[in-house]
Amino acid sequence: MADWTSYYRNEDEEEEQEDGEQSAGEERLTGRDSLVFLVDASKEMFIKGEDGAPSNFDMTMQVVRTVYTSKIISSHRDLIALVFYGTEHSKNPNDTFKHVYVYHDLDEPGAKRVQDVDALRGEKGAKLAAETLGCGPSSLGDALWCCANLYSDIKLRLSHKRLMIFTCREQPHGGDNVKDRQARTKASDLKETGVVIDLIHLMKPGGFDVSLFFRDIVSPPEDESELGLQLEPCEKLDDLQKRVRAKEQKKRATARINLCLGDGLNVAVGLYATAVTARKPPPVKLYRESNEAVRSKTRTFHTQTGSLLLPSEIKKAQTYGKKQIEMEKDEVDFIKKFDDPGLVLMGFKPMEKLKLHHHIKPSVFLYPEEGEIKGSACLFSALLKKCSEKNVYALCRCIARRNNPPRFVALVPQNEEVDDAKVQINPPGFNVIYLPYADDVRTLDLPRCTSASQEQVDKMKDIVTKLRFKYKSDAFENPVIQKHYRNLEALALDMMAPEEVEDLIMPKVEQIDRRLGSLVDEFKNLVYPANYNPESKPAAKRKTADSGGGAEKKPKVEVSMDQIKVHVQNGTLGKLTVPVLKEACKQFGVRTTGTKKQELIDALMDQLSS
Repeated sequence: MADWTSYYRNEDEEEEQEDGEQSAGEERLTGRDSLVFLVDASKEMFIKGEDGAPSNFDMTMQVVRTVYTSKIISSHRDLIALVFYGTEHSKNPNDTFKHVYVYHDLDEPGAKRVQDVDALRGEKGAKLAAETLGCGPSSLGDALWCCANLYSDIKLRLSHKRLMIFTCREQPHGGDNVKDRQARTKASDLKETGVVIDLIHLMKPGGFDVSLFFRDIVSPPEDESELGLQLEPCEKLDDLQKRVRAKEQKKRATARINLCLGDGLNVAVGLYATAVTARKPPPVKLYRESNEAVRSKTRTFHTQTGSLLLPSEIKKAQTYGKKQIEMEKDEVDFIKKFDDPGLVLMGFKPMEKLKLHHHIKPSVFLYPEEGEIKGSACLFSALLKKCSEKNVYALCRCIARRNNPPRFVALVPQNEEVDDAKVQINPPGFNVIYLPYADDVRTLDLPRCTSASQEQVDKMKDIVTKLRFKYKSDAFENPVIQKHYRNLEALALDMMAPEEVEDLIMPKVEQIDRRLGSLVDEFKNLVYPANYNPESKPAAKRKTADSGGGAEKKPKVEVSMDQIKVHVQNGTLGKLTVPVLKEACKQFGVRTTGTKKQELIDALMDQLSS
């Protein structure tokens, strides 16, 4: 009965159970992410910038809305809260804290919350904020205490807790030492409970000096990849969104393994997926009577008796030599296991040995895990520096997870890059390129085409040079997915019509024509015959007079035995077509039932070698 219960367990428990292949490091990160926006509502936040630029409060609300909508799409189970401090009115549990307004409790984001944030944007939003919130004295200590209570009221397991402070005041208490000390104490208490405090300081006249107060409030970066305290304030909306996005997105490793550099010398590393194909979420099935989500269950029945089968009663089989070989689950797992998960260094090779056609699947990113093995970051950094200096890549054998087949991978070094705002563009680490086996490489029998003349090649070079541009993947959005979510957003927010989606992958014809000028016509004159029209339909073929409307017979393919022997000696049988190989088999008296090229080649080779 225990087996039955463990097999047909409650589906709610299945969601909470962790994957058996997760490492200990991944188990620490299970649960929901949480994010609290703590926004300054003082008068200084509502002052507009020069030349009609939006106020700091308006930019903050736009960023909050962007995070809300992105969380709804990517991770709707995460928890988000919006709290204002320095307000005239108060709204928090039991109104314990004065001048603190909890606009949204710590809960899952939804359409109603997006509408609430939209109402605080623009000039109308500023008026609504003045009526609803007002401006009053500030006590950051009380605001942090209120946020701590929001976290303590949550009974769910949280994997990551982050609090972001948006303000343009470098001294929120105006130099009041008592309030400053209370805020530092409360920030220290929050950090001890695992809450990461970030400061998103905004532009104000005279600059923003973080050393006066906030340096002691914010949390230090968890590791070198984390974006630490930025000294320069955010002046533009794009800079603000980049900085918030870099902080609120928690980086999770797809696997945590050891990189073995030799006998007893291991470096703890994590594998991260830097690019994942974005797909539309699957539709959710609803019960037609109540609109509640339904769940599907899979049951395996005996074909003859109709009884339910347990996993212990099911075996797996592989057909080999017209015979089914049965195996237990433990035997299948034993066969799949090649070695323990990990990376084993095989050696180093020059970068020019790595070709473009060696990339057979999307690469992943390798970064040290200092928490697993002390000193991993130092040794990893030394290895990265030397590989970059010598322009070599590390060749390793990789087993990412238990029961995964081994692969050869190339660890390509990548140095850190930051932009003008000191926001990291590319992190330091290794790109893991999966290399093909000999079985993966195909020999293609490409058709012979007419070679282009040097004049035609030079003209095409001119066209390519004119149309070159610097490609950035983040500049192009998938128009299908964007349109899908715009429609969902319009339905959820009761909008009159969805926002227009610009298809960024459509070619800019006018700009292309302006760049190329007469090059296209010159190329056409070199390649195509006179009066060529690519849009005209090809003329229909006439039937022969003596065919009587019937199908024409295919001409017989003739090939001499001497020619076949020459091809066999030179190893060029693969260049012959299937009809030619079939005719050769008939001439040599080879009986074959196969119709594939390789089967015909094997049959001819066996006949000639015997």
